[in-house]
Amino acid sequence: MSMTNENNEFTVDEEKIPVPEDTANESVEKTVEAAPSPEVTEAAPPAAPEAAPEKAAEPQPAEPARADEEEPEEDEDVLQIPSMDLLEKELKRSRYRSNYGRVLRSTFFSLLVVAAVAVIIAVLLMPVMQITGISMTPTLDDGDLVIALNNGKFQTGDVIGFYFNNGILIKRVIATTGDWVDIDEEGSVYVNGVMLYEPYVSEKSIGECNITLPYQVPEGKCFVMGDHRSTSIDSRNTAVGCISNDVVVGKLLLRIWPLSVFGGVS
Repeated sequence: MSMTNENNEFTVDEEKIPVPEDTANESVEKTVEAAPSPEVTEAAPPAAPEAAPEKAAEPQPAEPARADEEEPEEDEDVLQIPSMDLLEKELKRSRYRSNYGRVLRSTFFSLLVVAAVAVIIAVLLMPVMQITGISMTPTLDDGDLVIALNNGKFQTGDVIGFYFNNGILIKRVIATTGDWVDIDEEGSVYVNGVMLYEPYVSEKSIGECNITLPYQVPEGKCFVMGDHRSTSIDSRNTAVGCISNDVVVGKLLLRIWPLSVFGGVS
C-alpha cells in the first residue's frame, strides 16, 4: 500500500498495489525520490565496473630460427620427376655401360679364339721347340727357339725334330729309306757311295759309332746325325738308331730367338 506525505512522497509496502493511469502519469511528471528505508527498500546491487577497453594485441616478433633446429623432412612418398639433363646423362651412362660390356665380351671371345687357334697351330701344324745341348752347333745353339712345320715331308739335308724317350731331339737327315750310309775314319759321310757336301759341319768326326758300316736304312725310317759330330749321339749309335717317320714332329723352318740370329734354319 502506498501513502502520500506532506512532501508528496510515497512510501511503498512490500505488496504492490496497482496505480490508476492518471495518477501514474501525474506522478511521472514529478520528480519522485524514494526515501531510503532499510526495512522496506532493497539495496540496489552495485553497478558492475565498466570494463576497460581491450587493447589491440600487439604483434609478437617472430622467433629467429635456430641453427640446430632440424628442417622438416620431405615426404618420401612425393614422386620426384628428374630433369631432362639428368635423364640424358643417365641415358648416356647406360649406353656407355652397355657398349663397354659388349666390347669387353667381344674382346674376350676374340682372345679366346686366337689362343685356341694358336694352341692348335702350335701343337699340330707349327710346333715351337727349344734347343737344349750342343749337338747341333754351330747351326743351332743351346736355348734357341725354333718353329717347325709338321707336314710329314722332309728330305736329305733337312733339320727335323722327333720324339725320343719322352723328349724331342733335333738332328739332321742324312739318308732315307733304302739308302746305304758309310763313314770313313776322318768322319766324311757317304750316301750310296757319294760323299756328302756338308758346309754346316765345322769339325768332322766318326763320333760314337757302334753300327756296322756300310748301313742300309730300313723301310719307313731315316738316318739322322747331329752337326757337332764328336759329341752328338744319333743314328750312328744303337742307343738311338734310325728314326721312324711316325715320330717326326716336323721340319725346322725358322729360328725366332734370339732376335740377333732371327731367320731360317738350313
